[in-house]
Amino acid sequence: MSEQPHLVWGIVGASDIAETRMIPALRRTGHHISSVYSGNSDHAEQYARRNEISNRTNMLNDLLSDPLIDAVYISSANDRHLEQVCAAAAAGKHVLCEKPLSTSIDNARKMIAACESAGVVLGVNHHLPAAGTHQAIRRTVTRGDIGRILSVSVRHTSLLPERLRGWRLGSAPGSGAVMDLSCHNASVVNPLLGTRALTASAITVAQGDWVTEAEDAASSSILYENNVLVRFHDTFTTPFAPTYVEVHGTAGSLHAADVMTPEPIGSVVLHDGRGSHEIDVEDRRHTYDITLEHFTRATRGDGRPVVDGLDATNALAVSISILESARTGSRVPVDFCGQ
Repeated sequence: MSEQPHLVWGIVGASDIAETRMIPALRRTGHHISSVYSGNSDHAEQYARRNEISNRTNMLNDLLSDPLIDAVYISSANDRHLEQVCAAAAAGKHVLCEKPLSTSIDNARKMIAACESAGVVLGVNHHLPAAGTHQAIRRTVTRGDIGRILSVSVRHTSLLPERLRGWRLGSAPGSGAVMDLSCHNASVVNPLLGTRALTASAITVAQGDWVTEAEDAASSSILYENNVLVRFHDTFTTPFAPTYVEVHGTAGSLHAADVMTPEPIGSVVLHDGRGSHEIDVEDRRHTYDITLEHFTRATRGDGRPVVDGLDATNALAVSISILESARTGSRVPVDFCGQ
């Protein structure tokens, strides 16, 4: 593999995920971070000092006007993504945006259009499809090793760390387990099946030992084309429930344990008429490293992001339908976009 080109980055949103995940990944993979933006100047200064970033600003245009910056990573509040993505695109910066891309399909489409019009790459940090385990699942399914897919089951469960019990448990757009976890599930299942999600049925509850204005647990069923049944179980409330993905087909079943995590862990086992066989996971790099590799290559005209704007919009569409079903108690169509 040829040496990877590296980018100069601006960080838009002095967030926990940028500090604990993306900044380490950028540095681990040889990129340079030039500046960080936060609307709070004191926070921007402290964040920049703590993360050894030379420049900080509380004016987004200051960061975007820097001609040395190639790309921005946006991890601000979800309802600010539209304005910031469009501003970055207008400034000619490639965009890697945190998920969910937006909280509405219309706004997500506006972001895609803005980046296409400006000729910049839009990637979305749904990191899970990048994982070597999920690559192995897709390869096994594509080879036909489990036959025709009948159902998929995803358990995406953990205890929400105390430091993250802020906006995720509040009433801000994008809060709650569905937008935080179920949209990740959809980003995995959509490319695995390669078909449209049709309808969603769901129940959401608040079951944690905390005060919350949003759902902290959800159970949902999604019908995809070809009568494929998909089930999600997503919670912030279960400290001892390991994650998994199961894919069941006419000729076999896959069980992938501990794979709904950014760390390069987990296993994939095929159960079929010959018994049980562990599938080789060829790529054990961190999911953020793989995401950055594909994004960077895309900015040079070589391939595409792991998850682009359309992919992220379709993951968002599934999540919005889950929330609407839970609110209304009815089965809700999914506003799936064309491929």
